Amino acid sequence: MTSKALLDALLPLVADLSREIDDRERYRRLLHTLRALFPCDAAALLRLEGDVLVPLAIDGLSGDTLGRRFRIADHPRFGVLLAHAAPTRFPSDSALPDPYDGLVDGLNDARSGELEVHDCMGCTLTVNGRPWGLVTLDALGPGRFDGVDMASLQAFAALAAATVNVAERINHLSQAGEQARQRAEAYRLGLEESRGRRELIGQSPAQRQLMEEIRMAAPSDMTVLVSGETGTGKELVAHALHTASPRAHKPMISLNCAALPDTLVESELFGHVRGAFSGAVADRRGKFEMADGGTLFLDEVGELPLAVQAKLLRVLQSGQLQRVGSDREHRVDVRLIAATNRDLAEEVKRGHFRADFYHRLSVFPIRVPPLRERGRDVLLLAGYFLEQNRARLGLTSLRLFPDAQRALLEYPWPGNIRELEHLVGRSALRALATHAERPAILTLDATALELHTPAARSASGEIAAAAPTGTGQGQEAKPTALREAVERYERELVGDSLQRHQGNLAAAARELGLDRANLNRLARRLGLR
Repeated sequence: MTSKALLDALLPLVADLSREIDDRERYRRLLHTLRALFPCDAAALLRLEGDVLVPLAIDGLSGDTLGRRFRIADHPRFGVLLAHAAPTRFPSDSALPDPYDGLVDGLNDARSGELEVHDCMGCTLTVNGRPWGLVTLDALGPGRFDGVDMASLQAFAALAAATVNVAERINHLSQAGEQARQRAEAYRLGLEESRGRRELIGQSPAQRQLMEEIRMAAPSDMTVLVSGETGTGKELVAHALHTASPRAHKPMISLNCAALPDTLVESELFGHVRGAFSGAVADRRGKFEMADGGTLFLDEVGELPLAVQAKLLRVLQSGQLQRVGSDREHRVDVRLIAATNRDLAEEVKRGHFRADFYHRLSVFPIRVPPLRERGRDVLLLAGYFLEQNRARLGLTSLRLFPDAQRALLEYPWPGNIRELEHLVGRSALRALATHAERPAILTLDATALELHTPAARSASGEIAAAAPTGTGQGQEAKPTALREAVERYERELVGDSLQRHQGNLAAAARELGLDRANLNRLARRLGLR
């Protein structure tokens, strides 16, 4: 490569440094130029977050790669790249597995055979003297990078580092230096702020809107009502709000209101004194006092008894509470975040929920979109769970065949993200059990997922000509609203599962990937119990 050719390719990227461009478009241009300068089958830009590498942009890799989180300890090639400031190329016969084995787009239609990457190189991006992340290049054929000038790759890496540095500086300036807003921005970019907690992953318009609402609400002390279907990640939203708030250094205390009998809810919330009731052998603080100065998260708030709602309303209005069995007032400073999968406005009309309590909770309402409204986010989330299960099962690669990706996109996901998580884990385990010897690369196709979608029926050879439920042969199905269609599908799916398990809720919940209590409520709402 001549110096002029390199300069001509890099000049547009240099010009981009002075422009306000969306991060994703900036990174897309970066990888497009990288592949033009150094012909390869796939390229990626990854950011280092602790001991994990997070893909920010990909070109030539399977779409689910963006949702994967690569632990450096599980992928020794990444460790080697980060240990060297200069570009590193791995020999084609390297014993170290490539993190992208089975993920290159050119392999999408291959169920078996040669799925491994055969030529791989990469370079550390250094920002302010510290490793920021990596750019990687991969090719399916050996010897593809024999003619690459490593000095040119080093020059490109320096420009890439300047690009990501500019992007991050713009982001920090847009947050006006506020610490809380910076944490909220980190959540928008999909970072994990707390140890062992999952990320809010997604790039769909619905998910970006959710992140924007979190960014707006987090710095305030407003009460937030998080609503959404079962399994959408309402608790993750609550944690994101707390972590990005000024109360982040204080505890966040959680209580699942549906998991307690009515007789214990009041004691759990407000505490009790010794002798207040049978079994109260000592004074005990409630969740409100434990969360003093921090955040109290009430999950399934729609399940609270009306009497407890009245007492909660008083605490929210006055900041004072009484332990059960005591006349003494305790003052608390708590921010409340509540979550529900019910339509509380409708519950108010039915007399099942207090109107004054509802309005006190919904000062800042946030709706978590169901998975079916998030488009291709399902592939990013699937990638996240695939990488988790790859590490758990000791595989080099765990990938989706194209018909499996289509099946995931077609399925309506009544159980949302929790159903997807359980599906990926279950399918990987079952697929692995079909192999006499543990494979390095395990591919899941639509049949392995066992989803009732056109892609899955096509993969298994079934004829997709069944009439819709409730229509006779030769009749046309009448168009229905989305909510009505989803409810009918949920009723059919849950009803079939309960029938298969002779009404055993626990067994049906395991099969559907739902919590038993949530399945019980869903079955009641659908009129199945």
